[in-house]
Formats: sequence, structure tokens, C-alpha cells
Amino acid sequence: MKVCPNCKNNIDDASVFCAVCGANVTAPQPEPQPNVEYAQPIPPQGVPYYNAAQPQPNVDPYDHTSEFDSQDIAENKLMAMLIYLLGIVGVAIALLSKNDSKYLNFHIRQGIKFVVVEAIVSLVTAVLCWTCIVPVVGGVFLLALAIVQIIAFVDVYNGKVKDAPIIRSFKFLD
Repeated sequence: MKVCPNCKNNIDDASVFCAVCGANVTAPQPEPQPNVEYAQPIPPQGVPYYNAAQPQPNVDPYDHTSEFDSQDIAENKLMAMLIYLLGIVGVAIALLSKNDSKYLNFHIRQGIKFVVVEAIVSLVTAVLCWTCIVPVVGGVFLLALAIVQIIAFVDVYNGKVKDAPIIRSFKFLD
């Protein structure tokens, strides 16, 4: 006696179809697939894993506000604003203030980066002034640096400690 693969009833060995359900008992039946559960992929060490089901926090990697004491920020905010407002003179005043503030030292380093980059761009522009394109590009870059200084000034005014755009790509004084 055979067993029907569909309804599991007994059938004659000579039957081609099941008398109960009508299933073809001579056709090869596909093997049942095991119920497999797939595990979540494991990310490599040191690589953050992004799961679309969980919202990711919006974290600015250039924002260092949480690393500094709020009292230190409040006490040295004016001096930090002077660095971006007065350029090299503001950096000199901040250096002469002999303040041991981590917050102010951060902005002094940022101010020195601005001064050095502005000096290099100005020097290259002056040396290559005989060309047509270099003075234009140098002027545009100096204008962009001035705008970035204004952004840094506004960030200091708002009590934020951020690496300034463009300047943060220069890794000296870090």
C-alpha cells in the first residue's frame, strides 16, 4: 500500500491518482524545504552597523561642545569671539591673556589655522599675480575663509564648540 503525499490516505499500489483528494501519486514530489531562519549579519569589528529599523542619532562629528565645561565656555566666550573678529590681533590678545582655559585654547588653535591659511593663500596669490586665474581663485578662497570666520564667530556666540569648515581639513595644530 502506498500513502498519498497530499492527504496521507492509503492507496492501492497500482493507482495513479488518490481516490480521496485526486492528487497524482506517480509524479515526483518536491522535497519539503526545511524552515530556515537567517541570522542578522554581523558587522566587522570597528565598523558601525546601520539598522534601518532603528533611527540613528544625528551626531555632528565636528561638534565638541559636550567636551567642554559650560562655565569655561561662559567665562571665555568674549575672548573666543575676538579671535574670529580680529584675526591675528585677536589670536595675539588671547595668547597674552595667559588663560589656562581648554575652551579658549581650542579657539586659539582655530584662529592660528585661519591666519596661516590666509597667509599662504595671500602669498601664493601675490607671487602668481601675473596669471589671470590665480588672483581670482585666491580672492574667492579668501572670501570663503571670511564667511567661515563669520560662521565660527556665530557658533561661539551661541556657545557651540565646532571645528570650522574648510579649516578642519588642515590637520596641523590638532
